[in-house]
Amino acid sequence: MRDIILFQCTECKSKNYSTMKNKKNTTDKLQRKKFCRQCSKHTMHKETKA
Repeated sequence: MRDIILFQCTECKSKNYSTMKNKKNTTDKLQRKKFCRQCSKHTMHKETKA
């Protein structure tokens, strides 16, 4: 039931982080503020398909 998801930077569009998510309990797309190595700053990352 748990699927692997990727987080993509909203500024440079690089896929930096991966995690697992239960799609039954969490139906919305996740958004997290994380550090992007390409931008060298903290940016918003959105969930994308694996």
